[in-house]
Amino acid sequence: MTFAAAQKLPRAAAMISIIDDDESICEATRSLIRSLGYNVETFASAEEYLESARNTSCIITDVHMSGMTGVDLQDRLIADGDCAPIIFMSAYPEEKVRGRVMESGAIGFLNKPLVFECLIECLGKALKGSR
Repeated sequence: MTFAAAQKLPRAAAMISIIDDDESICEATRSLIRSLGYNVETFASAEEYLESARNTSCIITDVHMSGMTGVDLQDRLIADGDCAPIIFMSAYPEEKVRGRVMESGAIGFLNKPLVFECLIECLGKALKGSR
């Protein structure tokens, strides 16, 4: 999906939550998502996200973080009955982890550094079925 096509995605009150302990990744991803017209919240950890109001249309999370990992977060959200779509990203992509999160319902698993076109495509898929 091109940037121009992404500009046409539905935005009605969509809130995107970005969870990553790498501040530069959070900021770059936030800038891209905001440039598309979405509301964005960033969190430095999965625990910080869980302590928030959790009113989100889509979660973009790192796999490897100190404390609770992105995979642990997905497991917790599923156990809580929270079905917000999740897009994973990782600087250390592992097929075993990719397979596990995708089988559990993840929308995508992206390698870092992010290819923004791939992120935009996954975001489009996530928001088509959002609440």
